[in-house]
Formats: sequence, structure tokens, C-alpha cells
Amino acid sequence: MLYTYDKGVAMLAVRLSEETEARLDRLAQRTGRTKSYYARAAIEHYIDELEELFWEQEAIAQWEASDKKTIPAEELYVTLGL
Repeated sequence: MLYTYDKGVAMLAVRLSEETEARLDRLAQRTGRTKSYYARAAIEHYIDELEELFWEQEAIAQWEASDKKTIPAEELYVTLGL
């Protein structure tokens, strides 16, 4: 569920396990930050990694579905005269 409010800032409802919610709550209480602050920080920190993983898996699936073949590097060197 995504809500947009106030100058392009979006709100996102997230379901967490009780354990994760409790850990997040303790962290927020001990540091004086909000749970939203840490949820946003976690998403911003890991989104590049998650996107890269998705694109990597997608590229592998496309390669495997194609008729393209791979060759060992040593064979490529010989073919290229290196």
C-alpha cells in the first residue's frame, strides 16, 4: 500500500514479524529515532543490492533461454590469437 503526501514523499505500509517489529522498536527507543527512520534507511541502503540481484537473475534467465553458447577463456584466447 503506497500513499503519497507532502511534496513527493511517499508512505508505505509494511508487515513485519513480531520479532522484527520488536527489534525495530527497541532500536528506535534506544537511539531516539523513529521506526520509520530506520525502515527508510534500511530500504535506501539495500535497494541497490536488491535491484542488482534481480537484474542479474533476469540476465542469467535470458542468457539461458537464448541459443548463445559460452566457451572457456583459454579457447577464446586461442581464437583471438592472444
